[in-house]
Amino acid sequence: MTGLLSHKVGAQPTQPPTYPRMAGYLGVLHPLITVDEKGSETNFSQYYAVGFPIGLNLWKTKKLGFSVEVVPTIRAENGTSRVANVLFHPGVLVNLGHDFTLASRLAFETSGRYGFTPVLNKIVKKGQTNSYFVAIPIPVRFGNDRPTSLTVGLQFGIVF
Repeated sequence: MTGLLSHKVGAQPTQPPTYPRMAGYLGVLHPLITVDEKGSETNFSQYYAVGFPIGLNLWKTKKLGFSVEVVPTIRAENGTSRVANVLFHPGVLVNLGHDFTLASRLAFETSGRYGFTPVLNKIVKKGQTNSYFVAIPIPVRFGNDRPTSLTVGLQFGIVF
């Protein structure tokens, strides 16, 4: 009888997620600083670049998944703006626990650059139907007659 009285009316039991499962996300990405053999370049100084990651994650298990992402980037400078690049960004997801995920992504850009991007992601607020995250991507790029570069960025987004 105690079990019946302690049960909340209308409460739904929490069930663990089933796998495989899919999640979509949208974000805003701000590259902060890019470093190559010629020196460093910061966003927000002579130009402003912002990316809009759009992706799908397919979690095969609680620990391992696959992700595909497309990131159009807009660059504004000298009073004008344009889509400067579109990035195709497939990768492997590893759940590190405590709401941290490591994404190891390949990178193929319409600018002619290619490379890889490790991304450390943290869920900062969980909701019933969506969650909010902060991520630190570190793109490493090669090709297109430019020196190898490393960028540090800051990304915010929503998972649903």
